[in-house]
Amino acid sequence: MNLRKILRAAESVKAVDGPAGALAGTVRRVLRDSKLDGLLRGSWLGHPVHPLLVTLPIGAWLSAAAFDAVGRREPARQLVALGLAAVPPTAVAGLADFGELTADQRRVGLLHLAANTAASGLFAGSYVCRRQGHHTAGAVWSTLGLLVLSAGGALGGHLSYAQGAGVHRWEAPTSTDQA
Repeated sequence: MNLRKILRAAESVKAVDGPAGALAGTVRRVLRDSKLDGLLRGSWLGHPVHPLLVTLPIGAWLSAAAFDAVGRREPARQLVALGLAAVPPTAVAGLADFGELTADQRRVGLLHLAANTAASGLFAGSYVCRRQGHHTAGAVWSTLGLLVLSAGGALGGHLSYAQGAGVHRWEAPTSTDQA
């Protein structure tokens, strides 16, 4: 089975419909009629904010791996910490978008959330190891985190690009759309 088929199969994981629907409903209730909703979902920008925010933890964690590869332990530890600090706002923006997804998109979105939560946990383990002076173990945890993060990123990319989540959300109709 190729990667594209695996990503498409994620759309059919109906076992997550209950939790995904409940989470989407909770998000909609919390953000309903709130200025925070538009801020988190990017109405001021014209497209979702979440894809912009993901660059910080991903970039920090990839850079940490590069520093690990050349034996620079302290910068690697600091970058793992920076990536972890960027997770909460990134996750909150993603959750704000989650409340507006279709059922098929929610399935992929929940799997994306689960993978990225697991990756964040692995990076947290990496940080703890590094703080305790176990730098090699920290680098191993980070490597595992990057592998899981890659799966989460593939799901997020599928959600955005194959399923069109958030695409043209605030775009004003053009004259050709009205014809």
